[in-house]
Amino acid sequence: MKKWWHRWLASPVELRRLGVIGLNERNGKYLLPNNQRKFYRKVDDKLVTKLLAQEMDLAVPELYHVFRTQGELKDMHAVLGDCDSFVIKPSRGSGGRGVLVIKGRRGDKFVKASGVVITAKDVVRHVREILGGLFSLGGSRDVAMVEACISCHHDLAKISYQGAPDVRVIMLHGYPVMAMLRVATRQSDGRANLHQGAIGIGIDLVTGKTIHAVHHGDSVTRHPDLDTELLGLYIPGWDQVLEMATKGYEMTGLGYLGADLIVDEAHGPVVIELNARPGLAIQLANATGLRHRLEKVEQQALAHPGVNWSDRIKFSIAAFGTEVQAAEGFRN
Repeated sequence: MKKWWHRWLASPVELRRLGVIGLNERNGKYLLPNNQRKFYRKVDDKLVTKLLAQEMDLAVPELYHVFRTQGELKDMHAVLGDCDSFVIKPSRGSGGRGVLVIKGRRGDKFVKASGVVITAKDVVRHVREILGGLFSLGGSRDVAMVEACISCHHDLAKISYQGAPDVRVIMLHGYPVMAMLRVATRQSDGRANLHQGAIGIGIDLVTGKTIHAVHHGDSVTRHPDLDTELLGLYIPGWDQVLEMATKGYEMTGLGYLGADLIVDEAHGPVVIELNARPGLAIQLANATGLRHRLEKVEQQALAHPGVNWSDRIKFSIAAFGTEVQAAEGFRN
């Protein structure tokens, strides 16, 4: 089966016309000029991100505990108590590495999102690895965050294999530029990271509905494990998702930013993390290049500085809906 983007590789001219950008262009033209290094800690350290989000009244998962030293691990049993579900993750991790999702208990053992049963010693060992910096940026020592496990909205849970799907929104100068839903598969072990085998599903910024999906570079319409339909699905609380993501610009001061959110069954959209170096697979998920959208936002931000979050969203919705996308001829 020929992938929809194979024809791009045949002609650099066509690739540019379709607006696809690579890492060098992302870094040189958008990331480095717009992201001051002094602000990186606001997103690279998830504990700092959580505290900043709370200051702006943005919903985040409840924080149960922070393990900072090896000596604190003797209190592991008291910290977890009889909690049936929780998430343990490194504060300075990246790419989904080091995230342990526990969805239940079986006696004195723990059940991962994938269904694998592990022991309390396994949990302690995992926290030790986090503290030792095994999953952190640059391998530096880290802290381990224990958070509440999000109860994913039922409309989204039915299309994901065990793990909770998350929404990634990429922004430039606080303007939403593109969005996708990342859905876990059996291969991704309940994680929503595309490089680990998850599915990327493009989202129409206007309607909040899924419009195109890819799995390992192939266009798909149904989940490979669940056989559920992936397209035409509405993201619950979509307006709130855009609002919370857009406010990440004021929260961090970073001009080029990715926001990851999960829609909780009871509480609606919840901010999971922010990313100063969001990847480019979102272009595959939307079958649309980023360049033309980023250029429009640059022109808008230069002509109209200081626009509030609400008007930024209105601009993006008017500029980047599916009708505009179809007219540009990006999707087959």
